[in-house]
Amino acid sequence: MKERNYTLDFIRACSHMNPVSRMIKSEYITSDERALKDIFSLVAEKNENLKVNITKTNLSDSDAWFYDKEKGEIRNHNNSFFQIRGLQQFCGGEVILEQPVLIQNEIGYLGIICKEIDGVLKFLMQAKIEPGNVNKIQISPTIQATKSNFTQKHSGKKPAYLDYFLNAKPENIIVDQIQSEQSSRFLGKRNRNIIIIVNEDIEILPSHMWMTLGTIKQLMKIHNLVNMDTRTVLSCIPYCSAKLTDMEKCEIYEMFSDKALFRSMFNDNEQDFVKVYHYINDYKMLHSRENKIIPLTEMKNWNFTDSGITHKTGYPFKVIFCDIEIEGREVTHWTQPLFEAEGMAVFGLITADFDGVRKFLVHAKPEAGCFDGIELAPTVQLESSAAENDYSHMDKLFFELCDSGAEIKNNVILSEEGGRFYHEENKNVIIKVRPEQIGELSDGYFWLDYKTLNHMVQYNNVLNIQLRNLLSLLDF
Repeated sequence: MKERNYTLDFIRACSHMNPVSRMIKSEYITSDERALKDIFSLVAEKNENLKVNITKTNLSDSDAWFYDKEKGEIRNHNNSFFQIRGLQQFCGGEVILEQPVLIQNEIGYLGIICKEIDGVLKFLMQAKIEPGNVNKIQISPTIQATKSNFTQKHSGKKPAYLDYFLNAKPENIIVDQIQSEQSSRFLGKRNRNIIIIVNEDIEILPSHMWMTLGTIKQLMKIHNLVNMDTRTVLSCIPYCSAKLTDMEKCEIYEMFSDKALFRSMFNDNEQDFVKVYHYINDYKMLHSRENKIIPLTEMKNWNFTDSGITHKTGYPFKVIFCDIEIEGREVTHWTQPLFEAEGMAVFGLITADFDGVRKFLVHAKPEAGCFDGIELAPTVQLESSAAENDYSHMDKLFFELCDSGAEIKNNVILSEEGGRFYHEENKNVIIKVRPEQIGELSDGYFWLDYKTLNHMVQYNNVLNIQLRNLLSLLDF
């Protein structure tokens, strides 16, 4: 891992800067081997000593969840958390998609607390386990709570640090966005992504630790260590709003090993908002796809049994039922359904330099569960079940470029949200190519610089979670 040195004068220079600039400085400061060893030791200790027991079971064995025949859905007895129903999507009167879908209308918190410590902005991160995690503990935000959690519908304890977010003052808020979740699994699901800065001393629980942004980026290079919720929150940091002085720009420029990315972030580049929004708004206005919610038992291509819901010929996921025991949580023992992945998806992002400015090739992608129908997605977003004859031209080109020696900027296996998904991992790949290797773009594809994408993520429901997660991996 890359080590960076910094002086006391350098640290002190951070304190007068605006919060976004201080986050850039925080990314510059990574951890040495000793500090990383402390993080790995904490994760290993919790993985070894935390009592966890997760077993697949039957729906009829649950005393909290059942199939409601009248509503045609799987739900729990107090009608909270989420429900599972059938979804059909129609185009031209024909059913083009049919699957179970998670319906969770409530908006939860994904929140990170920051604090300046010894002149450096640090992030309060949590070593947290979710029932669906493939490897137990992952590095999570300060707070990760559904509305049912923090309103205590489950009769559990109030999530730690909740009051800091409930009582946050506007001047201490860096990020406050409602962003989409996985639209291939959820119907219109969104969460509140929020970052706040505090000045007062706060109690640090044994499950939490302070990290610089640079340290978190180091940990993102390790398979399945930094969870999805952390990645989506960090992707929302509003670098595009940083009002840098010429001196600050020069100082930050020297920190960037990728100068083209610096220019992509901070130069006054011409931005393509009109072109992109025109395409997206045309889709929202003119597309003919319609969704219909149906009872689970009316899905024609799925088998619904006491042990789960499976597709008759094959699909990217199935529904299972689990009995879960995890010590140290607000509730320590419960049952619930989870969506189990059938294989590993691939999310790929192509990047190229245009006259010294880094741009990213993104795709306006419709998804059945998308709150607004369509969002900007990575260049490639392929489920595990995708067959080669279903690949688009850009999908095929992406794999050809990977095989022919394209520069791999990132290649890491990362987990999806473990509170609803069981052992779901995806391969996240960013490759650098020459613009001429891509040629003329197909309809719905756009070359956009980082500043444009970062500006768009400040608005709800424009960049999908796969694209946000990939952008969070970028190492300045």
